[in-house]
Amino acid sequence: MSAATVRKALLPGATLGVMGGGQLGRMFVHAAQQAGYFTAVLDPDADSPAGRVSHHHVHADYLDGDGLARLSRLADAITTEFENVPARALASLAGDRPVAPGADAVSIAQDRIREKAHFVSCGVACAPYAVIETAEQLAAVGDYLLPGILKTASLGYDGKGQQRVTTRGELGAAWAAAGQVPCVLEKKLDLAFECSVIVARGQDGSAVHFQPQRNLHRDGILAVTEAHDEALPAPAAQQAVASALAIAHGLKYVGVLCVEFFVLQDGSLVVNEMAPRPHNSGHCTIDACDFSQFDLQVRTLAGLPLVTPRQHSPAIMLNLLGELWLTRGAKPVEPDWPAVLALPGAQLHLYGKLEARAGRKMGHLNITGPSVAAVRDTAAKAAAVLGLPSPFAA
Repeated sequence: MSAATVRKALLPGATLGVMGGGQLGRMFVHAAQQAGYFTAVLDPDADSPAGRVSHHHVHADYLDGDGLARLSRLADAITTEFENVPARALASLAGDRPVAPGADAVSIAQDRIREKAHFVSCGVACAPYAVIETAEQLAAVGDYLLPGILKTASLGYDGKGQQRVTTRGELGAAWAAAGQVPCVLEKKLDLAFECSVIVARGQDGSAVHFQPQRNLHRDGILAVTEAHDEALPAPAAQQAVASALAIAHGLKYVGVLCVEFFVLQDGSLVVNEMAPRPHNSGHCTIDACDFSQFDLQVRTLAGLPLVTPRQHSPAIMLNLLGELWLTRGAKPVEPDWPAVLALPGAQLHLYGKLEARAGRKMGHLNITGPSVAAVRDTAAKAAAVLGLPSPFAA
């Protein structure tokens, strides 16, 4: 996009809209309101976390024509808070209002086949994989891809839509169990750890990023993020940043983008997937940086200048799932927040969800401190208080 076509910035006092009313939308709304913007949320849940704190809540389905028209009337620009908002809804909104990220970028992130093709086109290495859309492609899968992980091409996140397979028989059964929908088979690699990079790219092509984070997943859901200078070896961190920026520039992306990577035992890096939105692994930025990922989401949507964020404290994030409320008896019981908040640098973020369920993201705990040793020690104590596994053990 040339300087001549860059739209005029939206200043505080304008209304910023968001498709989706979950916790990411809620934190976007808080950041926008703090900067002086009005907000509008479209979500089908009348009690959505973001809708309950926004100036306007359009209670409608994502493809409801009247709801989309109302959001367009309310908002001066519109973003999205999760990757499965229908891309055609974003395309419809873009006819009336600036939308960032755009429908094209979101649609690529919604399709693992297109997503991997984009990574390859950007020169970023993926795990060896094969596309399976037909019985002929299934039969042609090379043995070198086994054992592997069969992933549905669409609607998969937090480990959903994934099956581990070790033999051709298991592969065929897994594809049948998935309903013979388009899938990707990825070779199972020997991982050392996982990491991610949060990038913000403006409509003028400028881009900034946070330092890479080291991530620990349990049962396919992010459990712990470490964000500090010791989280990754320097070569892996540099490669992750360069690859994430290449992916964002290749999409001509506008907004906040998270790119997740696998770091292999030999130190090499392969891209896993991208999320066209802020990400759980970026939650540390709220308390550890002078600009959070949500502040940058506001700036990219409003067309404001992007400033490189500065991390002022080492940080660790613990994801708080519904199990914390459900392990103390038949009825949900609040965890011991006073004991947690007595720990130095512990900052609690709850999402305002009305019902705790197993696997549901209810909040997160950020821990900051003067040193890596200090935050690791506090994170271990917080996990013990909450009854969570060690933050540093898979």
